[in-house]
Amino acid sequence: MKNRIDICFEQLKKDGKKALVTFVTAGDPDMETTEQAVLKMYENGADIIELGVPFSDPIAEGVTIQKASLRSLNNGTTLDTIFDLVSKIRTKSDKPLLLMMYLNTIFKYSTQKFFKLCKEREIDGVIVPDLPFEERDEISGTAEEFGVHLINLVAPTSDERISMIAKESKGFLYVVSSLGVTGTRSEITTDFDKLLNPIKGHSELCPTCIGFGISTPKQAKKMSSYCNGVIIGSAIVKIIEQYGKDSPEKVGEFVRLIKEEMDR
Repeated sequence: MKNRIDICFEQLKKDGKKALVTFVTAGDPDMETTEQAVLKMYENGADIIELGVPFSDPIAEGVTIQKASLRSLNNGTTLDTIFDLVSKIRTKSDKPLLLMMYLNTIFKYSTQKFFKLCKEREIDGVIVPDLPFEERDEISGTAEEFGVHLINLVAPTSDERISMIAKESKGFLYVVSSLGVTGTRSEITTDFDKLLNPIKGHSELCPTCIGFGISTPKQAKKMSSYCNGVIIGSAIVKIIEQYGKDSPEKVGEFVRLIKEEMDR
């Protein structure tokens, strides 16, 4: 069976559209709110959703997602309760669903057990921001065994490694927009034409999506001109922080505005 992520990008390409990938921290403020927020995002145009697995030391995250992780952990969120959440979401949506998490969580859980459960609960991909590309073999073989895409990341400092990383990528290539941690940015100044030049013209490579810092419809539209999709996280987590259990409708409306602008 073909991975949902691949099917999604194939359909978007046929339709002449770009992907909107969104992120929420699972269990913030609680699992029921996360479930409703995910469904509202799908309903309002999100093509792929990342569920953030809370971690005590999320080195790639800015303050917004750090605080969300802490709130979630204080609520007792575990990988098992997140897998239960995924099962509930899967009764209502067949769209691509990813986990974004740190390597130690996978190792502690057991790599084999983790990816087996990903397949059983229908998780399509995993993003591990603290996994160096050169050490991906630690988990990539097991991920492939169970049909789960391991999403690679590149950054403005990746330089000559970009082509190599892109060739080994599955699902999509996560392009980090700027140096530093996650968080909204008033301006993104990276030269994406230069950054992505090594992989332009290679239609056999997987799609590219730009993330880190995108927070407005105009930014999303602009960033989507360089790639196959955009990723929005901290801006959504901020809405959830502000509105708590009342946030799903607000999140859905925000996603609708982003998607409408991208599709124009």
